[in-house]
Amino acid sequence: MGYIAVIGAGSWGTTLACLLSEKGYDLSLWVYEEALAEEMRNTRINSIYLPDITLPDSIKISHKLDEVVRHARYVVSAVPTQHTRAVFKEAGFYIPAEAVIISVSKGIERGTLLTVSYVLKEITGHEVAVISGPSFAKEVARKRPTAVTLATENKDTGVLLQEVFNTNYFRVYTHDDMLGVELGGALKNVMAIASGISDGLGLGSNARAALITRGLAEMRRLGSAIGAREETFSGLSGLGDLVLTCTSVISRNYTTGVKLAQGMKLADILSQTRAVAEGVDTAESAYQLSKKHNVEMPIIEQIYEVLYKDKSPADAVNDLMNRALKSEF
Repeated sequence: MGYIAVIGAGSWGTTLACLLSEKGYDLSLWVYEEALAEEMRNTRINSIYLPDITLPDSIKISHKLDEVVRHARYVVSAVPTQHTRAVFKEAGFYIPAEAVIISVSKGIERGTLLTVSYVLKEITGHEVAVISGPSFAKEVARKRPTAVTLATENKDTGVLLQEVFNTNYFRVYTHDDMLGVELGGALKNVMAIASGISDGLGLGSNARAALITRGLAEMRRLGSAIGAREETFSGLSGLGDLVLTCTSVISRNYTTGVKLAQGMKLADILSQTRAVAEGVDTAESAYQLSKKHNVEMPIIEQIYEVLYKDKSPADAVNDLMNRALKSEF
């Protein structure tokens, strides 16, 4: 099957490295922090991002990007969205021509407003696939039942990668709407911030259910406007991931919303953790996309104003509830 390189040793990259290694694949994991790489080699534990899981001895761990990707048949990109371009500008020099890149990041690049697969294709020219869906890394690492979507442009590649990643606890479905799958994974993070704000303000279950439902409507509207298929957002990478991240304290984006509702400043929230809440950057990109394509996205707009215009969460809720009345569909 060939050698696999996993780029990025956050919780998700480390988890997928464990999953693939346990399936018997020859695998290396690239760790950005040199000190963490050395520690992981010695202890077989990622103390920062996945402290409760022991890494298989078969995983080779390195801080040297060229060393990790040079002979890869498959490259798993688990780099935070806003750092993907910089990392793969370097990695692209060393990745073999026949390699397929599998993106597992969930976001939209600031400035370009591109999803991660487009960034990767633009930089490297390689075939790119996408994995997304309701999949907290810690639960997958503990082998709890999980189902995800694998999107590819090439059906044969999709069937092959489905077999590579599928296990008896990690079920993989194929799809061909890469844009829709990526948008679902990115936009649900912004909705999770909104859900966290709602719960942090003590607004109740009704409010959270409304946010999830109307948030999904906004995701579909934007997706349809820029070429994704509407039904994709009813799947695992849309509704599935939306429900997960809007209802769980494990979600970094949800907890960011809760803390905003409690009066914390965004800069203070972000300084408290090394993990990335992708929804913060995606809120700005999604807001700009909605304006560019003239798509009405009131929840996205309010979250953007809370994050970037210092609007109070209570005022954002008030403005959402007092918009002009309209038909649901």
